[in-house]
Amino acid sequence: MEEQITARQFHLSSGVESWRVTDGGACAYFRIGSFTMGARFVQAVATLPGLDAHAPDIDLRPDGVLVRLFTFAPAPDGLSRLDLDLARLISE
Repeated sequence: MEEQITARQFHLSSGVESWRVTDGGACAYFRIGSFTMGARFVQAVATLPGLDAHAPDIDLRPDGVLVRLFTFAPAPDGLSRLDLDLARLISE
């Protein structure tokens, strides 16, 4: 079971400045500029380690990509260290 963290702990962490905690999960919108570049961004995210066990929700839009991270257990919605680590990787 992953260690749960609070929204405050998430926001106080380094490397996640463009992320916001809403509705029990962490969200970030990456303004990419074009649908094609957004698809490349999604492909890059898809190659990050550990996604088979903890995949993000991704919404590809014409000018950017919305990414949402959350952990199901033990609560229905929440944040864990996995979400924090993945947010940092995506932001890089």
